[in-house]
Amino acid sequence: MEKNDTEHVQPPGTDGANPTAVDDAVDGTASSTAGAVGTEWGPAEQVPIPEVLRDVSRETQSPSDVEPVTETPVDKETKVSRETLPRPTSTRIMVVANQKGGVGKTTTAVNLAAALARGGLKVLVVDIDPQGNASTALGVEHGEDVPGTYEVLIDGAAVAELAQESTEEGDLWVLPATINLAGAEIELVSTVARESRLSKALTKYLAVNEADYVILDCPPSLGLLTLNALVAATEILIPIQCEYYALEGVSQLMNTINLVKGELNDDLVLGTVMLTMFDARTRLAAQVADEVRSHFGAETLRTVIPRSVRISEAPSYGQTVLSYHPDSIGAQCYLDAAREIAERGVTQ
Repeated sequence: MEKNDTEHVQPPGTDGANPTAVDDAVDGTASSTAGAVGTEWGPAEQVPIPEVLRDVSRETQSPSDVEPVTETPVDKETKVSRETLPRPTSTRIMVVANQKGGVGKTTTAVNLAAALARGGLKVLVVDIDPQGNASTALGVEHGEDVPGTYEVLIDGAAVAELAQESTEEGDLWVLPATINLAGAEIELVSTVARESRLSKALTKYLAVNEADYVILDCPPSLGLLTLNALVAATEILIPIQCEYYALEGVSQLMNTINLVKGELNDDLVLGTVMLTMFDARTRLAAQVADEVRSHFGAETLRTVIPRSVRISEAPSYGQTVLSYHPDSIGAQCYLDAAREIAERGVTQ
């Protein structure tokens, strides 16, 4: 039967309910409908469906197909409503790691860093991924001739001399990554104390420079670059995508963490698990979230990051979602996550 202009096709699982709009998972704009606006989601059957999705068949259309983006990026001077975040008693060095690709590691690293900096904290992001996506999103140069993480790991260069100030608002600095890092794995093999090169560099940096947070963005692998980050860090943040296969590989990462704790870094702890790319329209997302919370109950943030077009678009403008579209639910969720992480750091 052909669908006419007035016929509504309910997405599977709604059972004819009359849902209300709650987020910008599709078009990036917060709903004006009163009701369940927030970042803590219940079972999928209880999650309202955004207005824009009511006529969309989930099996045949993706979120990006629903509504073309017409807005222009928000100027950097646009302010995001925020609050001053609590300052940790000592520098928190957080490694964002998961060897599974496409789970939102870099997106999480840069948006959390920006949110923490907007909260009045000093943040250093160390880009350890040869793709340099974190450097792009934070608006710093990272061409092949730009010195950065490679020179720190291979040549012993000082972090303070190579870190660049981000174009994002707040006290945010970036040690950029270049394509040269792609060969660093091989070059490090024959280097003395190869696993602790980054740790020593950060120790020297923090001895003379203040920082509330150091966030390490890793490549999607468990090679020597990621190992250097694990040895340098005091805690690990694992982003987990709310989709099938999400938990595959996490057990391998946990085994690696335990090996690092036993041999190279006794201070490393699993501090945070973040659920990313949450799609409120699917039961699968809620099931994955429940599974993650059953394994990592205390470590999993209450705040969930939704699948959002705005979050995906921001890096193409050299911005985080906080400056690209500050009113989007994605930006608000990262602000909530940053506040939750900062508060945990004070109470732990």
